[in-house]
Amino acid sequence: MEEQWLDDVIEREVKAEKVSFDRAVEILQSLSVPLDIIHARHLFKAADHRKDGLINADGFKSIYKAFIYRKELLERFSQLSGGRSAVPAVRLLHFIRKDLCEISAAEETAVNLIAKYEPITQAKKMKCLTFEGFARFMNSPDNHIFRKEHSVLYQDMTLPLNDYFISTSHNTYLLSDQLVGQSHLWGYGSALMSGCRCVEIDCWDGTDGDPVVYHGHTLTSKLPFKTVIYVINQYAFVGSPYPLVLSLENHCSPRQQELMASYLKSILGDKLLTMTVGNSFTSRLPSPEDLKFKILVKNKKIGRLPDTAQSHGGSSAGQVGEYEEDVSEDEDTCDEEELPLTPTQKNCSFKKKLFGKKEPRGKRPAEKVTLAMELSDLVIYMKAVKFGSFQHSGRNQKFYEMNSIGEGAADKLAKHSAPDFISHNMRFITRIYPKGTRATSSNFNPQTYWNVGCQMVALNLQTPGVPKDLHNGKFLDNGGCGFVLKPEFLRNPLSMFDSSCLPRGVRPLTFSIKVISGFLLPPSSLAATSTADPLVSVEVFGVPADQARKQTLVTKNDAFNPQWNQSLTFLVHVPELALVRFCVEDQLSLVSNELLGQYTLPLKCMNKGFRHIPLLNKHGKTLVPASLFVHVWYN
Repeated sequence: MEEQWLDDVIEREVKAEKVSFDRAVEILQSLSVPLDIIHARHLFKAADHRKDGLINADGFKSIYKAFIYRKELLERFSQLSGGRSAVPAVRLLHFIRKDLCEISAAEETAVNLIAKYEPITQAKKMKCLTFEGFARFMNSPDNHIFRKEHSVLYQDMTLPLNDYFISTSHNTYLLSDQLVGQSHLWGYGSALMSGCRCVEIDCWDGTDGDPVVYHGHTLTSKLPFKTVIYVINQYAFVGSPYPLVLSLENHCSPRQQELMASYLKSILGDKLLTMTVGNSFTSRLPSPEDLKFKILVKNKKIGRLPDTAQSHGGSSAGQVGEYEEDVSEDEDTCDEEELPLTPTQKNCSFKKKLFGKKEPRGKRPAEKVTLAMELSDLVIYMKAVKFGSFQHSGRNQKFYEMNSIGEGAADKLAKHSAPDFISHNMRFITRIYPKGTRATSSNFNPQTYWNVGCQMVALNLQTPGVPKDLHNGKFLDNGGCGFVLKPEFLRNPLSMFDSSCLPRGVRPLTFSIKVISGFLLPPSSLAATSTADPLVSVEVFGVPADQARKQTLVTKNDAFNPQWNQSLTFLVHVPELALVRFCVEDQLSLVSNELLGQYTLPLKCMNKGFRHIPLLNKHGKTLVPASLFVHVWYN
């Protein structure tokens, strides 16, 4: 049946003529064949025996079969069909329940898949699936490793904001390093379109009287604050309908702070939250659902939230207030000796540009900072307060106050006071930011802080690498809306969970992944042809006891359809926090590998059975149709 169908297609499309490469690709795409140009061109050249840029019907058929008739899929189909050329819907349903582990699937599911993926009309009418349809289904989004029910909004969004992990960006305006890098509006647009729900705006006095956004005391370029707010207004809810937090790093004079407040109100309009939800005052934070399509300002605030609620409607224009701030705790300051400078940068001229007139040395005392009341009044549920200790916060901190803690201090708290940190984050929102010495805009491992329930773990999303992969994987969950509900043991005050040690009396989950094959992998950058020496590493990120990495052997000279057939097994004690990263690398030497593609997702979002894993590049962009074929099992 399949041979006849393919011959009919070739007779209709290719006829007796020879076809060019572009025409061959066009025909293959019309037949829903997964292909990429690099590998297609390599196969075309092999089939072009006369080297005239044209192939005949037999040459086209050889290319078609190379893309569709993969060894690992033929083996699965042979087991499914028992040697027959097609399988009925009831037999396909058995495969879906047993081999894809979708126990609740109904016969209608199998019938619909046949209708969707079977290209042969005769088989479709008989409600049967041939290998042609099977190959297309196994390589489709319907057989994705990521569970469909997690790709849409499914979690309870009516709990307080502090009960969620929140997608958070650091130095959102930067495209590269934080010393001389370019600031660009696209930093905000791309973050918001991806579902990020907290962006950072570093605000400084502009020389023309208008506030600007840049990394202070550095040579990074500057953006007008007003233009940044216009872009945020345009893209705020493109990636998610849930609340957006503007994290202001405010260094402006009172006059320019008033301009900031004016721009926020005039440009954002009704989107800007200027009063408590329902004009009422409660004792807990509102929910993401309560704040849908609202923009919140995070900043210092003079006085208490109830005072703002009582005085709502009165004018605060021209009024100022003062608060004490420990300047050494500022995100944009660090000790000179900690900052990596080149010999050229160490000259006095550069230091003055980097640090201002006076070079910082040691810890400076707290000083009075003046805040325009007009800006202060816009801070409703995100009042930034300095973190002192868990005991101090427990006695004094209000539910609408939040802390920003640098990675160095946060790392020590997570290692030595995990239960207290977890308890703190059950009541308050904590934002973790990278240390100032990360001049190249590098990132820390965010998993450390998710393990203790920190809601806003701020990353330089412009910087590729494992931390960004983990962030993107984490927030695939819950429809990619930027809010992921924390596990119950990170929300329940009665919980005894301690991320720094193994949970007592809990049997670990056994997670097994059989890496079967790859398909259409990007070739090595060093290869003259479409080849690579690929291996696959599987890494589990979670609580310290669950951190593990294993890898397959190397398959030589095959980026088209490498075969591994290797099983890797892990024990996971806290699966609710575990992320799994699949990484395909080209082995350049015994000590150096080149990333070909990766995919990261939460363990709890992973389908079981034979599954297709689409690969992404280091920037998180799709490499379709590059993929892995695996078998997943956990219990």
